[in-house]
Amino acid sequence: MKKTAHNGILNGLMRHPVCTSTIPTSPCADNTINPIRGLVDNLVINPNPDKPFLRLSIGDPSVFGNFDPPPQVIKAVADNLTTSCYGYVPAHGLVSTRSAIAKYYNTASSPLTSNDVFVTSGCSDALRIAMDCLGSEKRNILLPKPGFSLYQTIAGNRGIPVKFYDLDPENNWSIDLNQLESLIDENTAAILVTNPSNPCGSAFSVQHQRDILSVAEKHGLPLIADEIYQDMVYDGESKSFGELSEHVPVLSCCGLAKRWLIPGWRVGWLIAHDRHNRLSKVRDGLTKLCQVIIGANVLIQGAVPQILETVPQSFYDDTLKRLKSASEVVYSELKDCPQLRPFKPQGAMYMMVQLKIDQFEDIGDDMEFVEKLITEQSVFPLPANIFGIPNYVRLVLTVPEDILREACQRIVEFCDQHKAAVPRKISRIEVAP
Repeated sequence: MKKTAHNGILNGLMRHPVCTSTIPTSPCADNTINPIRGLVDNLVINPNPDKPFLRLSIGDPSVFGNFDPPPQVIKAVADNLTTSCYGYVPAHGLVSTRSAIAKYYNTASSPLTSNDVFVTSGCSDALRIAMDCLGSEKRNILLPKPGFSLYQTIAGNRGIPVKFYDLDPENNWSIDLNQLESLIDENTAAILVTNPSNPCGSAFSVQHQRDILSVAEKHGLPLIADEIYQDMVYDGESKSFGELSEHVPVLSCCGLAKRWLIPGWRVGWLIAHDRHNRLSKVRDGLTKLCQVIIGANVLIQGAVPQILETVPQSFYDDTLKRLKSASEVVYSELKDCPQLRPFKPQGAMYMMVQLKIDQFEDIGDDMEFVEKLITEQSVFPLPANIFGIPNYVRLVLTVPEDILREACQRIVEFCDQHKAAVPRKISRIEVAP
């Protein structure tokens, strides 16, 4: 064969040793940690084969089929499917969608226009964009403890340092404002608040919201408000932080997932409440960050105006009535168990239950409680250490009543089987930090 330069190159490549070294990942990937996934990966899950497996762990209202979206939601998408919804739209959302959201949340105290709204791929994407826009490797964000674990996932992914302020279970999970204020320094970028709360099921009083805003105003800080459960308060007044704020800029994150019971449709929104134009640069940043994924699902966001316009108030009222009823069922089933202390929720879809570890003979923490509960009783609540608080479990309330009662009865039976004859002394090692 005639020797050519091409053949020489091929021969050189053939003689080169094959590289077998592992391809490294980026710090962005290495620092992206979802505490829930870490828990599930490490949790020993071996349900009792003689008992149906009852999951009280997943905050998805669609799982059991008893919390369906209203027919108006389905019709809105079906109607929108016949329109021109096939192409790209502005990355921060259709003007018609942003206008409808602004109209829906507009109040006399916090007037809104389409320019204040950014459509996102779910509320979690709105949170990501807000945290990305305000935080940095040198600018920290204050997070609630206990709090939704995704906040840490987003911060770790971007290298944003975080500090944790405490929620007080003895005071309806309100914020310890003195401790919150002690965490603020010259590098604090924002305070993130959740109301109503996942995982606590709590809802701040309006006065407490005003007190939180006063702390933010004193230090010139904006709020990132996770308000995915906005208006999902069982009784009493419900206000958004943006509506209440007079001087503090608020980035409110919300979406279709919970109130409209369609978490898989992945459309949310971020609303900039900014009465004094302090967020002029932030708005540009939010628009740029929306361009990273070139916008949210066009079919679903195009249906949002019709959804907001046509879903009747009776649907929202019925959802809250059923959630409150479920919370009362769980509370009544667990309140007399000596090893447990359930906390009555005021909103959202969850109940926190404290484990009195010293009342158990052979259980050292919430992780061990859940592992043994699954193995013996096939009931799966979430251990709350993933939310930043030890020796609690979170129960989901969107479960059919018969399953809720069965699960609670199994939990009580389990506690009785593992009760301590005499309360144990808990060593410092057994109490998670």
